[in-house]
Amino acid sequence: MLSRIYRVIVELWSGIAVVLCLSIVSLILSTLPFFAHLHISPLIIGIFLSMGISLIQFIPKTATFPLPTWQKGIGFSSKKLLRLGIVFYGFFVSLNDLQNVGLIGFSLSLGVVVLVLGIGFVLGTKLFKLDRELAILISAGCAICGAAAVLALESALRTKAFKGIIAVGTVVVFGLLGMFLYPLLFNLGVIPFDDIQEGLYMGATLYEVANVVGASNAISQEGANIALITKMIRVMLLALVLLVIPFLFDRFPENTQDLNSALESTTNSNQASQNPSQTNTHRKKTLYIPYFALWFLAVICLHSFITLPKEVIDCAKFLSVLLLTMAMCALGLQIDYRQFVHTGGSGFYFAFVLFVLVSGGGFLAVYSIT
Repeated sequence: MLSRIYRVIVELWSGIAVVLCLSIVSLILSTLPFFAHLHISPLIIGIFLSMGISLIQFIPKTATFPLPTWQKGIGFSSKKLLRLGIVFYGFFVSLNDLQNVGLIGFSLSLGVVVLVLGIGFVLGTKLFKLDRELAILISAGCAICGAAAVLALESALRTKAFKGIIAVGTVVVFGLLGMFLYPLLFNLGVIPFDDIQEGLYMGATLYEVANVVGASNAISQEGANIALITKMIRVMLLALVLLVIPFLFDRFPENTQDLNSALESTTNSNQASQNPSQTNTHRKKTLYIPYFALWFLAVICLHSFITLPKEVIDCAKFLSVLLLTMAMCALGLQIDYRQFVHTGGSGFYFAFVLFVLVSGGGFLAVYSIT
């Protein structure tokens, strides 16, 4: 018995140690001048680093990677540590920032999140024939806060790892494209906005927080502050999305077959209550509630209404980045490239269309309301 417990502990911590080492490397690389100048976060470096390592399993006559003894720790990092990282992510957000952008900034952020999730889900499932989990993951990354939103929603929906990899990959590509394209077009005079309007536009449509920070360097400090606050409002809405989307996915089955199974399960349950000797062949799916989303919201409120020492907040922010980087690395180590190649193309085309819609729609929205 003791030997079994010891083996489980060793397998768990060995996997966590591997992920931690990759995360530390990613954090160090993110501080190098090249990556720091481009505002490339350690989360992005971590996912690409671990995806590169995962290619080892496709080299002929080599052992499967990651090693079986590391799987428990890697799985723990991609799920449990991810949720803890999302909770600490609440220290990046404050409700007090809402008053700095007013009703226009809040309405714009809310509209972007709701419309991108809704339109993206319909386009992804109907036009590009993606399964609904992949469609909503990509849409969430575009609508809210890039890779962090993908990871959080993936955990809430309990999807397969390769779907999160595809969603993160597409969001990273087009997020970086927007980060370089927006300032270029603004400085060339193609975008007819002043600094405040451009700040609203960047904050409402760019994917990652790092994308907003990088792009807003091209405008005034006041415009950059507006951009970051508007972006943070979208991040706040992540907690609500993490509660609503899993509920809707459970409430409405994916297809007719699932709906028939649910109806049949209900019928069998009623029959079994009348005839206890009869065995059900189906069980009704239990709704999974992502409680970490409630903790995330609680941390936002704590950060907003209680003054904490700066050292505590800085430590919590660092833990968030570290834990999310570990989750990214773990996700990359779990990738199945066969599944990635099979469905990645459609996801990329869908993400491109979504990028065009978000950029164009956001431009029209800011132009019309300011």
